[in-house]
Amino acid sequence: MSNLYRQSDKIKERDQPKKAWEEIRKIQLTGKSTYIVSLPKSWVNRMGLKAGDQLAISENNVSLILTPKELVKPEKPAEATIKISQKDNPDTIMRKIIALYLTGYNLIRVKTSGENIISLQRNLIKDLTRRKLVGVETISDSENEIVLQILVSYPELSVENALRRMCLITASMHSDALQALRESDVKLARDVIALDDEVDRFSLYVIRQLKIAVQNEKILREIGLSNPKDCLGYRIIVKFVERIADHAVKIAENVISIGGNIETPILKKLSEMSIFAISIFNDAVKSLYERNYLLADSVVSKSKTISPMESELMKLISRRTDAAKISGLRMIIESIRRTIEYASDIAEIVLNLNANQIIEA
Repeated sequence: MSNLYRQSDKIKERDQPKKAWEEIRKIQLTGKSTYIVSLPKSWVNRMGLKAGDQLAISENNVSLILTPKELVKPEKPAEATIKISQKDNPDTIMRKIIALYLTGYNLIRVKTSGENIISLQRNLIKDLTRRKLVGVETISDSENEIVLQILVSYPELSVENALRRMCLITASMHSDALQALRESDVKLARDVIALDDEVDRFSLYVIRQLKIAVQNEKILREIGLSNPKDCLGYRIIVKFVERIADHAVKIAENVISIGGNIETPILKKLSEMSIFAISIFNDAVKSLYERNYLLADSVVSKSKTISPMESELMKLISRRTDAAKISGLRMIIESIRRTIEYASDIAEIVLNLNANQIIEA
């Protein structure tokens, strides 16, 4: 039989599905620092390998995967195409692009069949990539197709750094919203509302990275996490931070609607409650980065002390405020209280992520 036929038979045999099997092999030490494990002869023969051939070794959680080098294919950027028409709702198109971005596609084509993309759709797609999606560039823009490419790589912006940036912006938004109330500064309030897009950008980016990392140990390490189960905790924390930013926006919106002239005693109490909320939030975030169980537990305990402060402020507003402003002020108080509650929720996630710290050796 010719060598060509023999090689063909080996490839066919190698490609046939095999039943799962397991062998126990001992680790051996050669020299002073090299560990080796022998390979099962049946597997080597089935793969058509011989001495001197190369294997690619990759890690998946606690396992090592061995693959003949000739079978390792370079990863191609994941591509996806969206077909749209001029009748499609622009918001529907936006949601499709965001869904593909979060799923991990690196190249997204938005195209039509035999008709042009209308100006409204085109402008909204470009606005979406500019305001909401980190690392996305328009690399092609023709009459019937727009091509978006995600250019950012994982080490350049880790999940923790992106989340840290989200938290800093969110805390700043809350602080500025209360400053706008104290100073009746409508422009500052509008600046707070505009910053919400920045929080959303980092939120979508972090969610994208977590979705990819939970399936890939290598990427998990590259984005700054050590365990796949941490991804769920971080995903929930991102949502809580996003909600806190939303409440900063609500405070700013109510500042605009109230129009100023709030009595000094009320402003003082509101400021105290706001400072307390920001402090609780910052401590919750600190406990996350430091993996500090005790600090997280302290945040949960402190958050429960907000009720008396809220009740006192509500009574003060009822006694001393113009009736037209009572509703707006109550909504501001509600947003501050919700900020504290979400901060407590973040701390509870930190407790779960670091539960091993309370286990006695």
